[in-house]
Amino acid sequence: MSERLTRTLLAQAFGVLVAASAGLAQAQSSPEALEWLRKIYQATHDLSYIGTFVYQQGNHSETSRITRLADVKGNIEKLEVLDGVPREIVRTDDAVRCYLPKSRTVKVDRRSNHRGFPTLLQGEIGALAENYTVTMGDSGRVAGYPCEAIVLAPRDSLRYGYKLCADAATGMLLKAVTFDEKGETVEQFTFTQLSIGNVSRDKLRPPATRKWHVEDAEVAPVNLEQSGWTIDADLPGFRKVVEVTRTLHNSRPVGQVVYTDGLAAVSVFIEPVAPGDKPVQTGVASVGAINIYTREVADHLVTVVGEAPAASVQRIAEAVKYRQPH
Repeated sequence: MSERLTRTLLAQAFGVLVAASAGLAQAQSSPEALEWLRKIYQATHDLSYIGTFVYQQGNHSETSRITRLADVKGNIEKLEVLDGVPREIVRTDDAVRCYLPKSRTVKVDRRSNHRGFPTLLQGEIGALAENYTVTMGDSGRVAGYPCEAIVLAPRDSLRYGYKLCADAATGMLLKAVTFDEKGETVEQFTFTQLSIGNVSRDKLRPPATRKWHVEDAEVAPVNLEQSGWTIDADLPGFRKVVEVTRTLHNSRPVGQVVYTDGLAAVSVFIEPVAPGDKPVQTGVASVGAINIYTREVADHLVTVVGEAPAASVQRIAEAVKYRQPH
């Protein structure tokens, strides 16, 4: 057998193995589990409900009450934090308002990519299988509801893994656990009480805010590359969904770019620094599954905030570059 023919046969064999491996990796995701993710997405966006859930991270826990109404007049959601400093957050289709009774302040923001328990999924279910191995877990009960478990194991080190427990009847998300590469829990959200349907709009009224101070963030679309900024990070599976500037009253505008893989989200903030500003500690910080990395670039503070491992967030921050536009 000639050397050329040997190399050809080896190359063909290697190609078959690669193709088979790729097909096997893709087949690891269960069609049943992917269908359950679709049910979760539809339920958390289309159902009306009232419930109490607990957020746990290490020794820290926080209890909140959530009320959501989905109807033809538009979706509206009210989140009341029941521990610590009182605060309420009301989300509609076009705005987010945070009410802070202690300081008599209302903070208004415009977010088009809301993600929070239980509305974690963004509808890109098919794409999730490219970044996670999606399989069925053990069934059980949460808040009195029989539930099915779906496990999303990451295919790379850029993201965490998740275990989602959904109501067997409606698909409503009842519990979400985030775990790291060791399989250890980073944080979790769990409903302790939940009532689905029959929500009155009266239950979503915000607090009375006469004579309260209103802080309205002005948000405008922007192309940061035109100002000299580039983000050259290799983020397989992530796509850019938001690129805006935010300005609060007379403060300096802050650029924001948001990436998501359909489940996890990462935000890059670029804020100008003036000579008289207080020094800001750079480096990494963590709060549950949220990792934050800050560095200075060209008289700007670059802060990356993401539901991703610390190494991934740092990698993105270090990929932010500035080149003087021509």
